[in-house]
Amino acid sequence: MMSTLLLAVAIALIIEGLIPALFPNKWRAYVLKIADEPVNTIRQIGLVLVIIGLILFWAVN
Repeated sequence: MMSTLLLAVAIALIIEGLIPALFPNKWRAYVLKIADEPVNTIRQIGLVLVIIGLILFWAVN
């Protein structure tokens, strides 16, 4: 179980690192755009992503 969790974290880190590594200028512009968004919007996006992740996790198990 722990090795599966570590593999999942490793894959997430690889995927998250690809975008800034391949497209640093676009990534920076995107991060700056997100920084201008209201806090509530960022929070709602985060909660939606967590819910999607939980649903996917539940569906796989």
